[in-house]
Amino acid sequence: MKRFSVLLVLLALAAAMQAQNRKPARQKFPIGGSYPSGAKLGVVSDLDKRLAQFKRVQMPFNRAGLTARQVQLVNKLVEASRYLEYIYWRQNDPEGLTLYQQLKGSTSPRDQKILRYLWINGGRFDLVHENEPFLAGAKFSPGHGLYPPGLTRERIEQYVKEHPEKKDELYSSYTVVRQRGADLEAIPYNVAYRTFLAPAAKALREAAALSDDKAFAEFLRARADALLTDDYYKSDLLWIDLKNPKIDVVFAPYESYIDEVLGVKTAYGASVLIRNDAESKKLAVFQQYVPAIQEALPLAKEDKPSKQGLSTPMEVVDSPFRSGDATHGYQSVATNLPNDPRIHKEKGTKKIFFKNFMDARVNYVILPVARRLMAPQQARQASAEGYLTCVMLHEISHGLGPAFARTAAGTADIREAIGPIYSALEEAKADVTGMFGLRWLVENKALPAARVQEYYASYLAGILRSVRFGVAEAHGRAQMMEFNYLVEQGAIVPQAPANSKVAAKGVRPVVRYAIDYAKMPAALDALARELLEIEATGDRQRAEKWFARYDKMPSDLKAGLESIRDIPVDVDPVFSFPETVQ
Repeated sequence: MKRFSVLLVLLALAAAMQAQNRKPARQKFPIGGSYPSGAKLGVVSDLDKRLAQFKRVQMPFNRAGLTARQVQLVNKLVEASRYLEYIYWRQNDPEGLTLYQQLKGSTSPRDQKILRYLWINGGRFDLVHENEPFLAGAKFSPGHGLYPPGLTRERIEQYVKEHPEKKDELYSSYTVVRQRGADLEAIPYNVAYRTFLAPAAKALREAAALSDDKAFAEFLRARADALLTDDYYKSDLLWIDLKNPKIDVVFAPYESYIDEVLGVKTAYGASVLIRNDAESKKLAVFQQYVPAIQEALPLAKEDKPSKQGLSTPMEVVDSPFRSGDATHGYQSVATNLPNDPRIHKEKGTKKIFFKNFMDARVNYVILPVARRLMAPQQARQASAEGYLTCVMLHEISHGLGPAFARTAAGTADIREAIGPIYSALEEAKADVTGMFGLRWLVENKALPAARVQEYYASYLAGILRSVRFGVAEAHGRAQMMEFNYLVEQGAIVPQAPANSKVAAKGVRPVVRYAIDYAKMPAALDALARELLEIEATGDRQRAEKWFARYDKMPSDLKAGLESIRDIPVDVDPVFSFPETVQ
C-alpha cells in the first residue's frame, strides 16, 4: 500500500506538470496521442457494408409510470454512467478516442461514417472481423490500454516467478499494468481513473438522494464508495438483496472480455434499468429449480457447491441507456452478475433480461437468420419465447457449476487458472449447461415437453447469429465451438440444397442446417460434462486444445454467412440521451 501511495503522488505531480505545459484544448479530460486527421486516414473500402451490418434501433426512455422524481433519478444515473464511458475508451483503445475526438466536429460524410464505426466498436478494431483494424496504421494490441504494448502473458508469468510478492497486484481485476524499465507496476483503477471516478461517485450519491427506495439508495452510496476503493464486495451484496426495484443500475467494472493477455482485467460499463413487473413475474417459477439443476449437473459432487438457500433474483427490464463495455460491440440481451465467486457462494447472482434489446435482436436478427440458414420447417419452430427461454437458462447457468478450480497448486480462481480463453469457455459453459438445465426442466414437468423442438430450434438460431461475430469475440468463439462439436456428433446436420441451379451458374449453393432432435440431448450432455470439468480442474491446456480443435469456421457455414450479409449482425442502439465521450 505504501508503494501505491508513493505512486499516487508521482502520478499527481506528473499530471500537474503535463497540465501546465499543455496548450488549451476543447476536451475536458486528457486523451491519447496524436493521430492523422480524417482527410489523411486510410479506411477499408467496404465501410458502408460494415456499417449496414448494424441496424440502428431506437431505444427510447419511456417515462410512463414514473414519477417526476424517478425521472430525475434516471437522468442522474445517466450522468454518472457517462463517466464510465470515458474510462472505457481509455481502457479499450486510447488512440481510437483521440481520433474520435478529432472527427467529432467534422461535417464530412466520410468522417461521419468513420465516427459511427468507431462508436459501434468502441475503437479502431472491427469486432466482427477478428479485431482487424478498419483504419490504416492502427495496430491491435491484445492488452488494449490495460497493459504496455507487446507485454505477453508469458512475460508476466516469468516476472511473477521472480517477484512473487507482485502477483496479487498484477493479477488483480482492478489494476492497470505499466512497465518501468525492467519492472512491472500495477496501478489501481481508483488511482489511474480517479479523474472520472470521483465525479461518477458524486453523481451516484446525488442519485441516492433522489431515490425513495431506501435499499437502492444505500446501494448507490456503497457503490460510490466502491468506485474510489476498488472494493465492490459490500455493494454487490446490497445489490443482490434489492427487492424488485423499480429503477436499478448495473454500474461497475465487471466483464473481462477485452483482456486478452491474462483474461482478468475488467472493463467499466453501466446499464440504467427500469423494471417490467409483468414480465418479471413470469420468470419467478424458474428460481425454485436452480438448486436442483445444480445437483443434477454431470460433474463430481465436490465440484458443484449447493445452491440451496442462495438468492437468484430475476428481473425483466428496459434499458434506456448504456455506457462503456455495455454499449459497444456485442449488444447483450441478458446478464448474470456479479462475477465474484465469493458472492456466488454466499448470496448467489442476479439475472437481468433486457426486454427492449431482446425484442430488437429477435425481430431484426434471430428470426431472419433462421429463415435463411435453417431447414424451413425447423426455422418456423424458432420463436421469440423459445429464444428467451434459452437465454434465461444461459444466464442462470453462469452461476452454476464449480465456484473455484481445484488445481495441482490448490484452490484457484477459475478465471485466473484458465487465462484469456476463459471468457469463451464460460460463455460456452453457460450455453450448454443451460440446455442441459432445459431438458431437466422438461423431464421434471416444469416446461412443456411439446415445446422441446421449439427450444432446440431457437438455440440453433442463436448459434447461427452469434458465429457471425467471429472467434475474436467470446460469444462468437463459444458458439463456433458448440456448432462444430454438435455437427461432429450428428446433432446438427448440414443439408445440401435440393437442386443445383445456382451451382451451375458458378455460385456456391447455400447449405442449410437441421437438428437431429434424437441426438441433441446426449451430445449436449457430453459437451456440458467436458466444459464443466475443464472449469472444475482449471486446466488451461485442456481448454486451449479443445477450442483449437473446434473453433474454426467450416467453409459451408462461411459461405452461408456471406449469403445473409443483408441481415444485420446486431443492433446499434439509439438512446434518448446524446452520445458523448470526453
